[in-house]
Order: sequence, then structure tokens, then C-alpha cells
Amino acid sequence: MIKDLEELQKKAEEELSRAGTEEELLVIKTKYLGRKGLLTGLLRNITSLPTEERALFGKRSNEVKDILTAKIEDILQDIASRKRDETLLRERIDVTLPGRGIRYGRIHPVTQVSREICDIFAGLGFSVVEGPEVELDYYNFEALNIPKDHPARDMQDTFYVEENIVLRTHTSPVQIRTMEKQKPPVRILSPGRVYRPDSDVSHTPMFHQIEGLLVDRGITFGDLKGVLTFFIKKVFGEETAIRFRPSFFPFTEPSAEVDIQCVMCHGSGCRVCGQSGWLEILGSGMVDPEVFKNVGYDPEEVSGFAFGLGLERIAMLKYGVSDIRLFFENEWRFLEQF
Repeated sequence: MIKDLEELQKKAEEELSRAGTEEELLVIKTKYLGRKGLLTGLLRNITSLPTEERALFGKRSNEVKDILTAKIEDILQDIASRKRDETLLRERIDVTLPGRGIRYGRIHPVTQVSREICDIFAGLGFSVVEGPEVELDYYNFEALNIPKDHPARDMQDTFYVEENIVLRTHTSPVQIRTMEKQKPPVRILSPGRVYRPDSDVSHTPMFHQIEGLLVDRGITFGDLKGVLTFFIKKVFGEETAIRFRPSFFPFTEPSAEVDIQCVMCHGSGCRVCGQSGWLEILGSGMVDPEVFKNVGYDPEEVSGFAFGLGLERIAMLKYGVSDIRLFFENEWRFLEQF
């Protein structure tokens, strides 16, 4: 049986020398050293040996087992080392190559314009005030001199949450809420998201507005023109031509649309300005006395002006963007330009 043991060792070593993977080693180990392996099978026959040969056979069996176990461990280490070398070679880094760098985020162009406008008006003494986006019909319409069934409601398509609850169509409700809580003088700027069911190259269902309100004794239309002229020239440059056109808004009287000379064609006429040479940028006017009455102000004692503009509109003109939807698509190649 010693001869059988020597033959088993020889065959096992030959098979181990040809093994190239962990799976092959596991098969060989199970075949020879497992609980039902060949070496275990020989040991079961040890009782058939003479007593004086049993100890020698048992000792030699343990030696063969130790030899084979050590060889298996050595081969496993070789395989692991080879895998590690292959991985390092495959994943090697050429440190002489230039670094890829880190792409930094950018402040959204609409946010940039909003901050710029807020900074300009902060220098004029205006404070920034915010309010709810889901608003009562009273604050969004009625307190602004737009009662139910008033034709002016057709000017603003509206998302209704319930009969008397809407997604605000402008940030003017913030002005009403502020005047209810604060006595004159009032000098506020109200930026925020607003909602109207429109969607095309120049409209989106959600967009951003900034509205301003100044109320005090002796405020005139001349003050309105002076403030807005200062603001527009700060944003678009001192050379920008400006005009005020009579208009209508239910919460201001008199009212005016404000235009600037087309930033694309500089007044010569183009597709953007409809060949007129002018671009509308905001609406404004003197606060209607009825609005003052709704908040408990005496229109005989105070006067004021209000104005409102779309931030995306200003950003489109300032940066020469032709489609408002680009501001909402999160396309990094577009955003990284700003």
C-alpha cells in the first residue's frame, strides 16, 4: 500500500502542475484530499495492513497530504499574483498624461440675472420679499382690482387648484400681503416662480418674475421713469435706448409698457423684434387707488408705482438666447456658456 501511496502522490503532482485556475485546483484538491477523495480511500484500508506497518503507512499518508496541501497553496498564490499583475497592467495609469480635471457647476443664467437685478434695486433701497406660490384667488386677482368675471382675467390663463385657490400667475400677491402688514413707506422687490398654461419658444408653464413696488407720499410717474431707466441702463448698458408706451393693467393707472432698442439689430429691424427695432421688456404703472383701498391705504395720502418683468425674458435678451426652453433642459453645453 505504500507503493499505492507513492503512485497517488505522483499523479496528484502531475495534475497540479497542469492546473491553471482556482477552479481546476479545487477539483484536484477534492479528488485527492476531500472526505471522499483517493487519499481518504487508502486510509480506510489501513486495517488490512499488519500492525507493524500501520504506523508507517499513517505517517507517510500525513506527509503526502501535507506535501499536496502545500503545493496547492503555492499554486494558489502564484495564480493570485498573476491575476494581480494582469489587473495592474490592465488598469495602469500613465502619470505623464495631463489630468482630466473636474467640471465645476455653474450658477444658472436665470439665477444670475435675478441676483443682478436684486443687487441693482438693493442699491436703491428695495428689500426682497417672497410669498406662497399656491395662492388664494383673492390675493392673486381680487385684491389687485380683478374681481371674478372681470375681462382682465382673460389676460392671464390660470392653473386652478380649487375654485378659490390658484398657482399664482404673477408675484403681485406678495405686494398685497406686504401692504396689509406694513404701513407706508414700502419699497420691495418680489422675485419668484409663477405659473401659466403656455408652452412655446417664448413661453413655459412655469417661469420666473420679479416685481417691484414703491409706495410713499408724493411718488409720481417721473419717479417710476427714473428708477426703471436707471435699472435698464445698468442691465443693458448706458447706450440703450428706452421708450414708454401707454398700456393697460387693471392694478395700475396710468400704465405703461417699457421697450428697449433691439439688442440684436440695434434698432435697424430684424426677426427677433419683428422688424420694429424695439423689444418689450416689462410692464409698469402707478398703483390704482382701488388697490390701495383694498389694503387699507388712503390714496389721497400716498401714491406709488409698481412694475413687473419676466426673468427669462431679460436673460434671453441679455445673452442672445432664442428659445426660452433652453433654460429648462439642463443641457450642460448650454449652461456652461454662462
